[in-house]
Amino acid sequence: MTEKEKMLAGRLYDPTDKELAELRTAAHRLTQEYNLTYETDEERRVALLDKLLPHRGKNCYLQGPIQFDYGVFTSVGDNFYANFNFTVLDTCPINIGKNVFFGPNCTLATALHALLPEERQMFTRPDGTPYDLEYGKPITIGNDCWIASNVVICAGVTIGDNVVIGAGSVVTRDIPSDTLAAGNPCRVIRTITDNDTVKGKYD
Repeated sequence: MTEKEKMLAGRLYDPTDKELAELRTAAHRLTQEYNLTYETDEERRVALLDKLLPHRGKNCYLQGPIQFDYGVFTSVGDNFYANFNFTVLDTCPINIGKNVFFGPNCTLATALHALLPEERQMFTRPDGTPYDLEYGKPITIGNDCWIASNVVICAGVTIGDNVVIGAGSVVTRDIPSDTLAAGNPCRVIRTITDNDTVKGKYD
């Protein structure tokens, strides 16, 4: 297997691999260029996202600034919105459904490091160059979700459909569909029902 194949499969891999380094460098350049655009530069932003985030649906809007490790390993559905400071470490696949909104300062992190220090440390090749070994787990988010501000979604998490994640949450485990969840660690608070309608309450 190539190092990229190992990475996407969730196996230990060498992030200094040439192919991966080139993909990361390209993504980091594209995110920097995107962050230097104004939100009114719609054509330029679309052109950059075509390269950085090619697997996306219709009406995809990223306020910026953004940061992606790779971009090409993340897919988002129609009507996607991400507010300021959206950070994505997509060393493993990230799949996001349609009608998903992210508040400001949200992070999706598939990357993982070993817990044992002797396995996490930098190693040295015979030629003297350093490297380490990392791994990751994918993240999946269903349809019609709202992820509020300052939320971190950790590696290996699956979030169902119609979920609201409260502000400041750290999501370390799966969240079932049709629920409101919040906290650190994030936990289900209750089911979302028709009684949660805002019609007649705020209009």
